[in-house]
Order: sequence, then structure tokens, then C-alpha cells
Amino acid sequence: MKNPKTVLLVAWSLIILLAAFSAGVLVGWAMPGNPGFVLPVNIFSSQVNQQTTSTEDRDRLFTPFWEAWDIVKTQYVQQPVDEIEMMRGAIRGMLESLGDEYTSYMDPDQYRQQNAPLQGEYEGIGAWVDITGEYLKIIAPMPGSPAEKAGLQPDDLVIAVDGEDMTGVDGNLVLRRILGPAGTEVTLTIQRSSVAEPFDVTIKRAKITIPSVKGEMLKDEIAYVQLLTFGDDTAEELDKTLEELLSKNPKGMILDLRNNGGGYLNTAVKVVSEFIPANKVVLIEEFGDGTRQTYKTEKHGIARDIPLVVLVNEGTASASEITAGAIQDYGRGKLVGTRTYGKGSVQNWVPLANDQGAVRVTIARWLTPKERQINKAGLEPDVVVEFTEEDIQARKDVQLEKAIDVLKNYSAAGSSD
Repeated sequence: MKNPKTVLLVAWSLIILLAAFSAGVLVGWAMPGNPGFVLPVNIFSSQVNQQTTSTEDRDRLFTPFWEAWDIVKTQYVQQPVDEIEMMRGAIRGMLESLGDEYTSYMDPDQYRQQNAPLQGEYEGIGAWVDITGEYLKIIAPMPGSPAEKAGLQPDDLVIAVDGEDMTGVDGNLVLRRILGPAGTEVTLTIQRSSVAEPFDVTIKRAKITIPSVKGEMLKDEIAYVQLLTFGDDTAEELDKTLEELLSKNPKGMILDLRNNGGGYLNTAVKVVSEFIPANKVVLIEEFGDGTRQTYKTEKHGIARDIPLVVLVNEGTASASEITAGAIQDYGRGKLVGTRTYGKGSVQNWVPLANDQGAVRVTIARWLTPKERQINKAGLEPDVVVEFTEEDIQARKDVQLEKAIDVLKNYSAAGSSD
């Protein structure tokens, strides 16, 4: 994965508004054209050595498969059977047997739609989503977006769109049904763990332009920086914002990564480089053959000494987790909030021959500098702060208040090895 635009956040964090990432690939995906998929030869029989790849061994391995195929072809009650669908079903079953939610098959029509230019790609409801589960899941609504104003929350599941059941529908296709021209409405049926019954939410789509960085001075001479994405311009915007805020001599700084669904890997490296000295490990990519690629901080960085607190929550994902994990590992700053999303694997799309779709296969996992595994675990904050229903109703940001309190009593000791 040598390309600096290699990504760690799978299409699951495709934003319903895709503007911020229209120029490249999101964290989590290596796009078609990368190394091909290699069939694991021990799927059907433990008697066949995993490393065996000879034609004879492969023929023996697939003997029971072809026996089952012939039985269906000759004995199944409803003939003729659709051989193409059987083949595609076999591929799906093979990938599902790996037990990895991010490894899957997309048929030709789905694959074409996935790669077709999106109409109105700057228009939608404004939310980061996970498309890999049984239902499309809201990772986080974007600040100020129609999704946020409608009350969508992290972990909400979209079980129907405009009254049409989305059970079994590929997440990419669900996403496309939610996208649409500004001013039009879409009704989502939401399943929320804290609510007994599913409920409908009607949202008016909008054209949403969101800067990737926001900054301001808070009370008690504390600088506040919010990262909304990890896009092409984020590092440059962050550098300018930090220069402006540091010129005011703040006593401490809050970096807000809440509800940030991620973005480019190289942007995460640049962001971490602002806060941690040069040539320090930012993350480690670990591949299936045991090889590793290490990403390190760069020379530039203007906020490496100021006391720091990082705000995180369940919507903090991928590139955001890379950033927060590195800061936490080096003791550069405290994490305040709730456990992060937990996405730490890299996927590769490989198109199949003869226009038969593509397979998405997990090819690597990433680790923090101290080699912590974040996938499905997330990052545990140093200071856990949960919102109560009363806090939400009163629009009281108790996490931000706690971060300010921590900064008042916390002096950064600088980076550590």
C-alpha cells in the first residue's frame, strides 16, 4: 500500500454528502487495479495444506463443490437452474465463510452502480454512514446538516427508505436511494436501540458545503479546533487555523474529533505531525503475510508543546482514530468522551474477469504506535463522559466542559517515546 492516498476507512464511511472526498479514495479502500484476490485453498478440507496451490491439489479440493453443483443441476425440483446465480452465490458464500464483515462480493450491476458517477453528489442529508452491515448505519450526522437537524444519531439503522424495506439490500444501493437533489425529501425508517419501535424521519435534502476545520478561542484562554473530515485540504486548513490560534497565546488546546468519520490516510499523518515530533510512528499497517508498513510523522508541526485534550465519541472513526490513538499512545494529550467506533482494517476492491462483478477483501489491519488493535474495539478515552437525556435536551456539551476542566488541571509533559 505505497500510495499516499491509500485509505483505511472502507466505503462504510462514505458520506451521504461526498463533496469532501470527490477527488480521491476514502480511508479504508484500495481501488480496482491493486493486487489480485488469492483463493484460500483450505476452505473445504482441512486435509489440504493451506500453502498448496498445485492444479492436482486444487482439483481434489474442489471435488465436493462440483459434486454438489451436479446434484443441484440434476436433482433440484425447479429446472433449469440459473448457473450464473449459482456461481455468484458460491462466491458470496466463500467470502462470508471468512467471518469478516468487510470482505464481500458485489455482482456486476451493483459494481457498475458503485463506480458510476453520482448524480448530485454534493446534495443529500449530510451524514457519515457504514454500509457494510445488514442495514446501513449512521456513523455520525454532519454538524449543521439536515441529518443532524432531523435528530439522527450514531448507530441509527436505516431499515427502510421511502417505505421500501431495505432488508438484504446492499448498503451502496441504500446510500444511493438516500442521495438526491437539494429541496427534495426522503423518509427514512430508523431502528434505534433506545427506542422500542422503528420510527420514520422525513428529511429535506440540501446542498451542503462543510469546511474541514473550524477554530475559535474559548473562555479561560483555551483554543478550540474541530476537524470535520480528513480531506485533501484539511492539513493546510489546520495549519492556518493553528497559526491563527497560537498567535493568541492560548494556555491549552482542545482538538475535537467527535463525529468525524475519517478520510485520507496521508491527511491523518499530516494532522498527527502537527502535534507529535518528527519521525515518530503514526500507525502500522500489518498485512496477511506478516509484512508491515510503518507511517511516521513529518518534519512540520507547530502545536507540539501546548497542553492538549482530544474529544472523541462513537462517531470518531478510522482516520480520526489513527490521530487520537497516536496522541494517546505518546501521552501527548488526554482523550475525553466515549469509546470510538473501532475501524482498523484495509480493504481492496478486485474486479473479476468477464464483467462478473468484484470482490472486496480485507488485506491488512492497522495498529497504533504501541501496536494496539482498534478494529471492533475502538479507543477507550482517558476520561469517559456520557451525555444524559437531560444534557441533550438542554443542549449542554458536558464533554467539552470536561475537556476545559481537564486542561485547567493538566500540563502536557511533551511527547514520549
